[in-house]
Amino acid sequence: MIMETIQNMKAAAEKKTPAISPSGDGGISGSLAVLEAMIAEGVDTIFGYPGGAIMPIYDALYDYNDKLKHILVRHEQGAIHAAQGYARSSGRTGVVFATSGPGATNLVTGLADAMIDSTPVVCITGQVFAHLLGTDAFQETDVINITTPVTKWNYQVTDANEIPHVLAKAFYIANSGRPGPVLVDISKNAQLQLFEYSGYEKCEHIRSYRPKPIVRKEYIEEAAKLINAAEKPFVIFGQGVILGKAEKEFTAFIEKAGIPAAWTIMGMSAIPTDHPLAMGMLGMHGNYGPNVLTNECDVLIAIGMRFDDRVTGRLDKYAKQAKVIHLDIDPAEIDKNVKADVPVWGDCKETLPMLTGLIEQKVYPQWLQKFEEYKQKEEEKVIHDELNPTGEILTMGEVIKTLNEQTNGNAIIVTDVGQHQMVACRYAKFNHSKSNITSGGLGTMGYALPAAIGASYGAPDRTVVAIIGDGGFQMTIQELGTIMQFKPNVKLLILNNNFLGMVRQWQQLFHEKRYSFVDIQSPDFVQVAKGFGIPGKSISERKDLKEAIKELLHSDGTFLLEVMVGKENNVFPMVPQGRGVAEIVLSKEEI
Repeated sequence: MIMETIQNMKAAAEKKTPAISPSGDGGISGSLAVLEAMIAEGVDTIFGYPGGAIMPIYDALYDYNDKLKHILVRHEQGAIHAAQGYARSSGRTGVVFATSGPGATNLVTGLADAMIDSTPVVCITGQVFAHLLGTDAFQETDVINITTPVTKWNYQVTDANEIPHVLAKAFYIANSGRPGPVLVDISKNAQLQLFEYSGYEKCEHIRSYRPKPIVRKEYIEEAAKLINAAEKPFVIFGQGVILGKAEKEFTAFIEKAGIPAAWTIMGMSAIPTDHPLAMGMLGMHGNYGPNVLTNECDVLIAIGMRFDDRVTGRLDKYAKQAKVIHLDIDPAEIDKNVKADVPVWGDCKETLPMLTGLIEQKVYPQWLQKFEEYKQKEEEKVIHDELNPTGEILTMGEVIKTLNEQTNGNAIIVTDVGQHQMVACRYAKFNHSKSNITSGGLGTMGYALPAAIGASYGAPDRTVVAIIGDGGFQMTIQELGTIMQFKPNVKLLILNNNFLGMVRQWQQLFHEKRYSFVDIQSPDFVQVAKGFGIPGKSISERKDLKEAIKELLHSDGTFLLEVMVGKENNVFPMVPQGRGVAEIVLSKEEI
């Protein structure tokens, strides 16, 4: 009797819910419909972690190994950051699978990050059976209400019949207009349910959703008149140029106009960093000239950027002398922080050529010379010593300089958040778009390691270098297990100053050097990596730097290089909090 019971239990455990109806009437399971949607949308890689509520989808995935690559991460936050890295390096939509309850809630940080940085991601989460919703069932969480503030759209499916058109809508919303994250929560009964399947049809229109606003030609004409009459015009641009795939159109615009241009941290790599009209980075730790001269230009042309507080400083002191032209695909961004004299709604891939056709070909030698003068001042007071130090201690800047020399500006650089991020974004060289991948708006520590894994799948033919601080690395260090198992080619460069460096800098400059809980102890990163089968080394002397970077870049597969840098080095220039962009300082003595 006992043996018979055990055999019955074994048979029940091994019994599968059929993916396709045995009657041959065209019915398929909801789980299979999910995977067919992935195929139809051109998905090739999924980042995820299985669990009870999404098990039927994973069961169906077992038979799709030849069509869909699944990367098993070590934490759901790693899955969504990897999907972000994939999306940012490829220009396609990243995809995540996660289970209910903690699996779904572990996605929230990544969803918030993707939302503020306009990254297209589709997350599929499993959910408990529909009849258990609202009963506090095991691993039940109201993921829809939790994620509503951090998604572009979300939806809960409890009937398999909805799956094809809901997923089509999800992909369309995620990667149209201003991109963003979408979450679809599918109850377990819907995953198991058989339904009449009539194929998958991509979504190309939603009645209540207009991803691109109507372009108003009169505003284009007004903008052109302002630009043509300007004596000191200045372009500031953000990630909208990259998301709109408008790099060529943007380059044609600034070259015909002859206008100097500076980027936000998210706009970096839209044009080569050594372009003659490229003036550098804006913002709190941006370049000296672009910040100061924002408050001297007579026409400010903002393209695909949102006037973030780290770019503007005090709004009541920001570009008050300038006429502002703002080009953006999202009407909600125009006039949100900075009042636009001429709002230009629309996709910049469409609006920029229209504007370029109306402007006059010009050059501004005297205006460009002012940028050059500020550049020289920054070079003398900050850049030279950062990139060419004479002391014994290595600086982050010289590490980035050495990396530039060996990558020739052709690598994808993924940065975490902190001092190393600011230094990398200040000094890294780029020749190609979609090369600077970082957490901009949310500032998520732990972002870089999983995002670099994702980027390696999104752009498999390019070198991917993750530059990470010792603090951020420990936040998602478990993703070394993902590297161990799937062997993506990622170069890991840890800049270790034995501090939570950015917080320490603020505590030094603004809190009387009261270093409150920023002295972080770290494990032996090389030995930790070795435990995951990843080779590595640690250096602390300048004589070893070039060869170590060479070994990092030319290693077969993933390699970890730890560089010990100065503990109390600060990042300058800096716009202190509560000041205007023109009040940027070059040293702590100026604060």
